[in-house]
Amino acid sequence: MPIVHSQREPSPRSEDVDADIESVARTIALRKLTAKACTRHELDQALHNKNVPPAAIDAVLDRLEEVGLVDDAAFAVNWVTSRQQRRHLSRRALRRELQAKGVESSEIDNALDHVDLDAELRAARDLAERKRAAMKGLSRDVQYRRLAGVLSRRGFDTTVTTRVLADVLVGK
Repeated sequence: MPIVHSQREPSPRSEDVDADIESVARTIALRKLTAKACTRHELDQALHNKNVPPAAIDAVLDRLEEVGLVDDAAFAVNWVTSRQQRRHLSRRALRRELQAKGVESSEIDNALDHVDLDAELRAARDLAERKRAAMKGLSRDVQYRRLAGVLSRRGFDTTVTTRVLADVLVGK
């Protein structure tokens, strides 16, 4: 069988290259979104790490926002609800996490409006009760110090910590 040499393909036009770069960027972003919800900032960072040109990044992320696949406000509300229920985090800790994810302050404030003092107290109390179960043999003072440390590391302020520990350790 004779060897057939393929002809050299013509060099791509600049529009084709731009379209191809955006296609690659879109594929990267969609793969990330398939794995987990992401903020615009997180997707921007992922695309920068893959050396995608800024113009292509902006075009792809703008389009993803238009079709509703990237929505930082909705992400923030879902993040706050989920993290407070599962991880028992305070408003302060949730704010820090959302800031690290690149969510704008106004969207963070709106998401945290859903967390009232009762919800924060409930999350702190749930955490303290769960952690206290492993401290049954310890004195009340040791339990208080350790639980106060746990609550503090989760970002609960002194008022919440004092109130919760008074409830959890009453008469113990």
